[in-house]
Amino acid sequence: MEPRAQPPPFPSPLPLRTTSSNIPTTLLNRYELGKLLGRGSFAKVYAARSLMDNKPVAIKIIDKTRTVDAAMEPRIICEISAMRRLQHHPNILKIHEVMATKTKIYIVVELAMGGELFSKVLQRGKLKESRARRYFQQLVSALHFCHQNGVAHRDVKPQNLLLDENGNLKVSDFGLSALAEAQNGVVLQTACGTPAFTAPEVIARQGYDGAKVDAWSCGVILFFLLSAQLPFDDTNLAAMYKKIHRREYQMPSPITKPAKSIIARLLDPNPSKRMSIQELMNHSWFLKNYEIPTQSSMFELEHAKYCKFDTSEVNAFHIISLSSGLDLSGLLEVKSKREKRFTSRETVERIVERVREVGEKLGYRIEEGKGRAIGLGKGRLLLVLEALEIAEKLLVVEVKVVGGDGAEFEEFHWLIFVHGTIL
Repeated sequence: MEPRAQPPPFPSPLPLRTTSSNIPTTLLNRYELGKLLGRGSFAKVYAARSLMDNKPVAIKIIDKTRTVDAAMEPRIICEISAMRRLQHHPNILKIHEVMATKTKIYIVVELAMGGELFSKVLQRGKLKESRARRYFQQLVSALHFCHQNGVAHRDVKPQNLLLDENGNLKVSDFGLSALAEAQNGVVLQTACGTPAFTAPEVIARQGYDGAKVDAWSCGVILFFLLSAQLPFDDTNLAAMYKKIHRREYQMPSPITKPAKSIIARLLDPNPSKRMSIQELMNHSWFLKNYEIPTQSSMFELEHAKYCKFDTSEVNAFHIISLSSGLDLSGLLEVKSKREKRFTSRETVERIVERVREVGEKLGYRIEEGKGRAIGLGKGRLLLVLEALEIAEKLLVVEVKVVGGDGAEFEEFHWLIFVHGTIL
């Protein structure tokens, strides 16, 4: 087993500074700003330290006076929405909070202390297949989670793949991502991404499937990890685009046949024939030594402390006013509420069985907690259902939205869940 490289130490204490863009050394009395980590076309990213718990974070600072216009604002909103709904995957950079002033937007995220995977490969050269496969597995697992939750990344490249202190990969920068519900059933049209990693259908400005575009980028990433080269690389963009459309690249000979096969199937210019992320995850080469990522427990998250069923609120008046049976129609009022109760003469086991059955069909992550609690998670949305036996063969069941809001409640088709299965 290869020894893991030690990540660069995090500076402690962080060097204070006042930048030329008038960004203060302390942000809103919550974070102490440190060194500049990188900059993009419309934002800068700094290392920082929380003044509340002394933990290191990274802060993306967007200058609204320079960059936020009618076209940029939806991108920023989309990036924040995507990261919030993808909180529970260990290989996706976590977002902590978003703050704003009249001139700045501050997006506080997890600090990946190991830096960019891109720099690692450039400095050390191609990776051994076992190490490349481990990073690739983590990338593909993260993208599969994105697609399950209605997010297409659309800018997958080594510069957006970071490493934490333990050498685990973290997918970052969702600034060009697309949300499924925003498409309203229409194929994507926007030409975006980095040319050397972009699928031919995007370059051709054709309608495209975001998940298949991410799959193409995975092919480029795997090629890069195993060779420290890019399959399509030319200073002349027109020449590069021609190579991409014709799939003209030289496969380095040291790459094994199974890996070559995966790269060839991912780099198919025809998206209908291209290997999908799901197909890739069933490939024997991919599955070798694959560790299924462990998601954090829904009942260990910060908002789980609000899940406890307060039995002191249940009295005779409440019981009489609650709907009977398994009638969850009251949840239709959830637009402005975060919880609802109903009574049932079913057993707890039967309720849990039905909730699990329906939740799994709709793509929810199901987890049973202590006692009679069951959690349903999908992206940022988290629902917790608890049952309390108040008399023989009479339960009070409480459903709470403890993560996300009413909009996401509708967005994930909870109404379908209510009417289509429980009733």
